[in-house]
Amino acid sequence: MQLRFFIFGLVMLSCLNAQQVVVEPASRVDLPTHIDGNTSAFWVDQTLHLFSSTGDPLMISQGPSQFGPFSSQAVDVARQLHLPVWVEAAWRDEDGTVYGWYHHEPGGVCPGKSDLTAPKIGAVVSYDNGASVIDLGIVLESGDAPDCNAKNGFFATGHGDFSVVLDRQKQYFYFLFTNYGGDVSEQGVVTARLAFADRANPAGAVHKYYQGEWIEPGIGGHMTPIFGANRAWQREDADSFWGPSMHWNTYLERYVVLMNRACCKPGWPQEGIYLSNTIDLADPSYWGQPVRILSGDQIGHRPGYYPQVMGIEPGGTDTLAGEVSRLYIHGSSSWLLRFSNQDDQTVMPPDPDGLPDPVGDRATRGATARRPKAPK
Repeated sequence: MQLRFFIFGLVMLSCLNAQQVVVEPASRVDLPTHIDGNTSAFWVDQTLHLFSSTGDPLMISQGPSQFGPFSSQAVDVARQLHLPVWVEAAWRDEDGTVYGWYHHEPGGVCPGKSDLTAPKIGAVVSYDNGASVIDLGIVLESGDAPDCNAKNGFFATGHGDFSVVLDRQKQYFYFLFTNYGGDVSEQGVVTARLAFADRANPAGAVHKYYQGEWIEPGIGGHMTPIFGANRAWQREDADSFWGPSMHWNTYLERYVVLMNRACCKPGWPQEGIYLSNTIDLADPSYWGQPVRILSGDQIGHRPGYYPQVMGIEPGGTDTLAGEVSRLYIHGSSSWLLRFSNQDDQTVMPPDPDGLPDPVGDRATRGATARRPKAPK
């Protein structure tokens, strides 16, 4: 595949100047172990720790940086009540306690259809830097009955494929996750939050965003999507963003999210990697219309899921990055993301088939999220 430079205008949320992100080719770097989801990272002194998983086993790796070398071990899950488990987000407290959040796929959801499950999101705590975890329970679960006639091949309903970021004021942990069931009006990438003060006792303390308020319970409860599905996940040709990976960008001073887009054939084909940003997680209407930064074909390998950054500056992780970061897809990075605050608002699409144009200023607040959808 011929590598090129791609430039995209990002939507400004509070002023008229355009921001840009440039995707640059780079020498390949692979994260350790087999990966099937977001790889969550935290630092202990000068050592980077990474949670990764394919469901079983859950792994923890340690190295001097994302470039290795790494040592990897299976996490002790003896006190983990929900298996298999993917720890897709982690945060280390000042006292050394590590809090994590996991994607869980229960069995037996649809008798006779072993390919269908209904994912849930739960929380763990670790007192030994990820060597072992203790289950704190499920915190986000769909209230919609499984649709065992769903044709997407994986999920009959459920919440999963997510990331978690602590806001800059240390008031809330914000979840961006995918809702795979219920009415299509609530499907797509949605959001919930957990008060920082409740991090050690999260069961029953997570609330979903719905119609302008954070009052719906994490177990059951309605949602107003930030990035709504075009076609329902129950269909084999579903069209929706999914698997959001969010970080705070110290250079832009904004939250940035990378997402997959499944469209529009059986088997969840990767249509492309999309990016959006916001200035305020508390008001989902601030999220800008996503723009594509790589098409599925440009990724160079299939299925090409799970985009995420890893900051290259001191302390950089999957949730903290700056002007330049590594872009990983399915645990492999052949790209840099370079952000800028240039006044040049030129948008150069990466391929001749054209891309959805970024929308204009989205700074106006509303009572509910505007729910930008995957472009048709």
